[in-house]
Amino acid sequence: MIKYITLIFFFSFFIAFNISFVSPTIAAGSEEALNSLNVAANEAYGDTQSVDVSITIGKIVGAILSFVGVIFLILMIYGGFTWMMARGNEQEVAKAKEIITNAVIGLIVVLSAYAITAYIGNFLTGQS
Repeated sequence: MIKYITLIFFFSFFIAFNISFVSPTIAAGSEEALNSLNVAANEAYGDTQSVDVSITIGKIVGAILSFVGVIFLILMIYGGFTWMMARGNEQEVAKAKEIITNAVIGLIVVLSAYAITAYIGNFLTGQS
């Protein structure tokens, strides 16, 4: 069982980071399209070559939140599967309920921490 959970963990980790970091490089196959995108980005946002630290931190936080969402989904599926396979065994049902409850509480804690941090960060930088 641990082998399957570890396998799911690594696949979800690969998918989350593949989506968040590799997907911008899909358009690299066409030089003309990439050059056009660079021109449009420079016109709209200025020099895109200088990367701000806050942008990098924001991307890392976004990737971590994506990963937390994947973990939440896996825990919910595992809890639901455990509940379905309990076959009336009250101990297994209680275990499944505990897994689902803890997953929801963990998601609420992570999202609350993110919301508080974003609010304080916006307050300190003067953005509303």
